[in-house]
Amino acid sequence: MTDIDITVDEVILRGTVIGAGPTVLLLHAGGEHRGVWGPVSTRIAAAGFRAVAFDLRGHGESAGNATTVGVLAGDVVEMVRRQPLPIVVVGASVGGLAAIAALGEPGVARRVVGLILVDVVPWADLDRVRAWLGELGLRDHRADLVEDALAAGPRLHATAAGSDVPTLLVRGGQSPLTDAEVDRFLAGNGRVTLACVPDAGHLIAREAPGELARIISEYAATRLAAR
Repeated sequence: MTDIDITVDEVILRGTVIGAGPTVLLLHAGGEHRGVWGPVSTRIAAAGFRAVAFDLRGHGESAGNATTVGVLAGDVVEMVRRQPLPIVVVGASVGGLAAIAALGEPGVARRVVGLILVDVVPWADLDRVRAWLGELGLRDHRADLVEDALAAGPRLHATAAGSDVPTLLVRGGQSPLTDAEVDRFLAGNGRVTLACVPDAGHLIAREAPGELARIISEYAATRLAAR
């Protein structure tokens, strides 16, 4: 296990690398840190992959301030550009939204053989998400980033719909996502497939790391074989 740093516009982002082989880039949810991926990374590495988990800007040991999905997406662009090929990107919650935005750049998308979104779709119902966050006492936590992510929904949905990167949505069986939101995402792009972790909610990396690692490893192997 090795810690690494990259600098983006004078902001230092801290990451951890474990394993050797094709790269799996792991992007955590808002308010989390790269340590959440520890149990997942260990299993991915054992399956023959190089797991790279960064603290997002303004999270964990990374500097800066995360106020918009666009800012985070710019960081993801640099993360992807600085990793050896081939790359599979895994993004949970806002990390997934940042990945969608980053892969909207063709030069970045060409470096990625697959995208895994962990319990997030680009366009969710604003009132439902605000109510859900309120129930958890998180509505005012990183409010600028939350509101920007919600407002970006239609644009991110269009980006995802036009993407050529094969995508897997991993949904928790107890997820706050609605069937209508998931169906809209799946209908937007025929290259999107769905997997479910029945006993998990929104934070699947915390609640079911073994099953999530299995899904990631199998999907990454499939995408690499297709490539």
